[in-house]
Amino acid sequence: MSQINNLQLDSWQKEFLATKGNKILNTGRQVGKSVVCSIDAGEYSCRNKNKVVLMIAPTERQAYELFLKALNYIEDNYPKLIGKGKDRPTKTRIILRNGTKIYCLPTGLTGSGIRGYTINKLYADEAARIPDEVWSAVTPMMLTSGEGKILLSTPAGKQGYFYDCWANKSGAFNDYQRFGATSEKVVKERKACKTWTEEQREYALSELKKEKAIMSSLVYGQEYEGKFLDELRQLFPTDLISKCMDMDKHTVFDAAEKRSLGADIARMGGDESAIVGLALDGRGNLWQIQQWNEQNTKLTYVSKVIQDYEKKFHYDKLFIDDGGLGAGVVDTLLQTDIKRKVRAINNATWAYDHDKSHKKIMKEHLYNNLLAMMEQGKVHLWKSNDLFQSISSIQAEWDGRRLKIWGKYSHLTEALVRAAWIVKEKGLNIYVA
Repeated sequence: MSQINNLQLDSWQKEFLATKGNKILNTGRQVGKSVVCSIDAGEYSCRNKNKVVLMIAPTERQAYELFLKALNYIEDNYPKLIGKGKDRPTKTRIILRNGTKIYCLPTGLTGSGIRGYTINKLYADEAARIPDEVWSAVTPMMLTSGEGKILLSTPAGKQGYFYDCWANKSGAFNDYQRFGATSEKVVKERKACKTWTEEQREYALSELKKEKAIMSSLVYGQEYEGKFLDELRQLFPTDLISKCMDMDKHTVFDAAEKRSLGADIARMGGDESAIVGLALDGRGNLWQIQQWNEQNTKLTYVSKVIQDYEKKFHYDKLFIDDGGLGAGVVDTLLQTDIKRKVRAINNATWAYDHDKSHKKIMKEHLYNNLLAMMEQGKVHLWKSNDLFQSISSIQAEWDGRRLKIWGKYSHLTEALVRAAWIVKEKGLNIYVA
């Protein structure tokens, strides 16, 4: 297999590559599942003529990550097969000189954007978070030409197509070979080499130790041990999110009594900064009017983006996350002529209920407020795949004392819950402790 034998692969990765047909890979985080799948895709594409390979994921960014790794593998091992000129690789397509094509597409909410292809092999990254409706669009593509579906993901509760395939309770997925790997086991047992030193191993083990101390056993079990858990539930039901996404993003909404902007500021390490704008009408309904998210942003840049949007939409309130690096954005905005509109909201702030008898962190208030408004049919959102994935990623766990809320792609939702706080700006008895 070209240079594969020179790579330091784990035993489960070697077995995965040697296995043909349908495969499902359920693991903890950072075990090398996307690396081994990119090798699998690269070898299949380069060794087979006139095939069509499709790589999908819930969002464009997620789909492109696996696609790029496959392209890098082909460039390193089969450079002469890569098309040139009009056939050179793009962000969504690789054309090889053997006639095989590799496509990279986000699934969207329904899979409508990926219909029409006839494909030979499918790679579905973050498969646990792909909406069920998408699979109805994907399956017919391989009805007469399929040579393998490869599903890879960490779990997201005992629900959906990915879980059904892994559990196989109905026997409908008997033809799938199942592969699992926990983060801790991989870190401990991976053989040392040039790309995996003992120093890296010790660092990874220390990071896992920190995560285990910070996270509950349930969250750690899902994220690093690949466990499907009933106890971790999706805070915003999928049907509820879909019902609230009843707007086209080009809809112009002018009948607003107030407008609010919510912002979540990226932490260090390439996270996204996110902004959501809402309009509040006279009946207490919230209508989405703006959305922005971007990676690797500087504080000065985010501050400018917020100021530019304020000039465009004339927001009444700017609710900014002032935790961590967000404090820098708040400080910058407080030096401008829009300073009176700025409201800093930190998830970790403690607040009292109306009767002061029960303390909650501010995060609970923010999320409960949005959830209640959505259940009342008072929230109207764009049909945005990024926003859908963010809201649906939010999970909740009751630890006996309070509700713990978290999500892997929470940035847009963090901005949304802040913008929705405009309905609580007046007349709410919350006292900061």
